[in-house]
Amino acid sequence: MVFGPASELGVGLFEDTAAFEYVPGRSDEEAESIIRAVYRQVLGNAYVMESERATIPESQFKLGELSVREFVRAIAKSDAYMSRFFDKAPRYRFIELNFKHLLGRAPNSFEEMRAHSTILDNGGYEAEIDSYLDSDEYQEAYGEFFVPFYRGYKSKPGQTMVEFTHMFAMLRGASSSDFKGSLAGKTPVLNKNIIQGTPLAVIPPSSGVAGNGWSFQDTTLGARSRHGVGASSNGKVYRIEVTAYASPGAVNRVSRFRRSNKVYLVPFEKLSDEYKRIHRQGGQIASITSI
Repeated sequence: MVFGPASELGVGLFEDTAAFEYVPGRSDEEAESIIRAVYRQVLGNAYVMESERATIPESQFKLGELSVREFVRAIAKSDAYMSRFFDKAPRYRFIELNFKHLLGRAPNSFEEMRAHSTILDNGGYEAEIDSYLDSDEYQEAYGEFFVPFYRGYKSKPGQTMVEFTHMFAMLRGASSSDFKGSLAGKTPVLNKNIIQGTPLAVIPPSSGVAGNGWSFQDTTLGARSRHGVGASSNGKVYRIEVTAYASPGAVNRVSRFRRSNKVYLVPFEKLSDEYKRIHRQGGQIASITSI
């Protein structure tokens, strides 16, 4: 399921756009739409100049000589990908972007990133790219004819809060670019947080519309609630900022009043239950931060 309204977390376009699947024998126009989708996904929504296009793999794909998976492989091994994400970024930034671009999710743990660092050391750049595309996970998620898509922002059974929040830290809306439009730039987004297994704040991008009402505004002390502070066995407490509780007497309306926002201080063990409770009551989570 999607965590909160997709449009307010910057992933609305991903939810509303069907996955791109290529069926051999379709028109050149449909093949072009697949090619554009592959460039957009693999190159992290970066602008691609005509001189950077992989013309030979494109022709092979149109002729049916390459599947979508093999065309994705060609783009991920291209000079355009290498120059953007390998040559100009630290190793762990490169690896976390490979997870995002090729598997559609954030890395689950530092051990997973370290395993890919070992592949890079022992097999080199191409072996690192192949390790994603030849994995069982890739085949199960996309197969031969689906363009990879972002899927890590949907919570699922067995997924930890760490994995879930890390994907939102890496995916800041459909208009952002991993090459020039990312706030992280060349710096790893997850950094020490994945080493320590620490959840990150889930903060939706602001709509920029005055009076929109969903963008979180900090509350006064009178609007705050404290649930179970100090009850955690290891002392970790998380601050959940909630907005958009319905106004009294309003029907299907989002409150625009500051006092509608609330802050809950919750121990880690109760974090999952608490955000489920908030959504059942019609609230929208604006951010989750460790305190």
